Amino acid sequence: MATEPAQTQAAPAIILVTPQLGENIGAAARAMLNCGLTDLRLVAPRDGWPNGAADRASVGGLELVPPVRVFDRLGEAIADLTMVYATTARDRQMVKPIVTARQAAIEARAHISAGGKVGFLFGPERTGLLSDDISLANKLITVPLNPAFTSLNLGQGVVLIG
Repeated sequence: MATEPAQTQAAPAIILVTPQLGENIGAAARAMLNCGLTDLRLVAPRDGWPNGAADRASVGGLELVPPVRVFDRLGEAIADLTMVYATTARDRQMVKPIVTARQAAIEARAHISAGGKVGFLFGPERTGLLSDDISLANKLITVPLNPAFTSLNLGQGVVLIG
């Protein structure tokens, strides 16, 4: 008796907003694959796309994911998503729920199981997400880091959340 293949649920999208260095995009793609994630979206990458430095830094990872989608504006990149989490280390004084990475993972899994589509936003290396970008998210994710030094590269951020 033949069996039906197991249905796979959509995995969350990773959205890099105005990433600056190809190497960091490649490191993020590599981190995504470590966590079983394959939907990579770029918003206005500074050095353009495709990017040879990203290919090299991904150590073959970009070859294993569907084509990276590139958007001019964040609103376009998240238009199909029904739940968006923005990552930030700073208090943004916004009226948005703040969750831990663990809580976001639990919520995202439930949201996807119910038929929703989820995405996680990561900001540019130099500044992180801008308040305008964060305003488009449903919730914020913070990770307890040394308050005197909260800087992570994109690959580190993606693996922490992934």
